[in-house]
Amino acid sequence: MSATVGDSVMQTAVNNQIPGILGDCGGSCSCATCHAYVDEAWSSHMPAAESYEVDMLTCAMDVRENSRLTCQIFVTPELDGLVVHLPGVAA
Repeated sequence: MSATVGDSVMQTAVNNQIPGILGDCGGSCSCATCHAYVDEAWSSHMPAAESYEVDMLTCAMDVRENSRLTCQIFVTPELDGLVVHLPGVAA
């Protein structure tokens, strides 16, 4: 799918009606309904999660080392081709 530089991965997923990314809080990092797993091939390309994101991830189910809130990942040219996996969805 295409994405706009500067948009969050969550907003891109919601705009494209991707099941499993709800974004109930509208991207304010206060609900964890946009939890996803960053594909291992992309882990080194991700900026570190801020403390408030790490705190909010405690509300998510099945958190892993590569868990992120997609509302806190913003589309950049360097992330072209980014792959994320959704909890409960087979890869």
